Amino acid sequence: MALFVLGDTHLSLGSAKPMDVFGGAWIGYVEKLKKGFQVVRAEDTVVLCGDLSWGMSLKEAEPDFALLNELPGKKIFVKGNHDYWWETVSKMTRFFEERGFSTFSLLHNNCFFYRDVALCGTRGWFLDEEKAGHNEKVMRREMIRLETSLKMAGSREKFCFLHYPPIYQGYACHGILELLERYQVKRCCYGHLHGHSMRLAVEGMHGETEFSLISADHLGFVPKKILD
Repeated sequence: MALFVLGDTHLSLGSAKPMDVFGGAWIGYVEKLKKGFQVVRAEDTVVLCGDLSWGMSLKEAEPDFALLNELPGKKIFVKGNHDYWWETVSKMTRFFEERGFSTFSLLHNNCFFYRDVALCGTRGWFLDEEKAGHNEKVMRREMIRLETSLKMAGSREKFCFLHYPPIYQGYACHGILELLERYQVKRCCYGHLHGHSMRLAVEGMHGETEFSLISADHLGFVPKKILD
């Protein structure tokens, strides 16, 4: 078995938002994704860190789920800011079961154990201190979800999976970084950054945590192995 991670597949098989229009690495990205998953075996696990499908509902995203389900490995979904299809866990689980999408799990107010490592996470958030109200409420909610996940991990070694980067050049989300430090998270993987913004990514050690940008275009649409 091996553990992989990838973010931001931005599939659009059931909607009219193909990423090919952005050119560059996104040209032919669906075929690149299929080829990239050749490094994954059926017994492996892949954490997918959000922005999986442009579908506006579970039904519209169904063709994208069908493709992901056909790819090798078990998949653990983290919510992204463009995953408008995201519903309650019970609704999504029922939808997946009814359609035979048997390789999916949801990382949402919970955690998963991979050998001796706890897989924790949530979507995360950008906190703009110049804005008030909803922005702060969303950040507090995301921090509660992340801490819930980290607490469920107990004393195990912890890996954290987010969609939004908790840190990049010129920005730090101190609330989430404090949780990563307090719960001694060994590794944090995040997506969301694309194109020129990938130059702002913080990778490598920051404090006691190793950070990795795992957006699909950053990784060439090949899942990144992070644990054997």
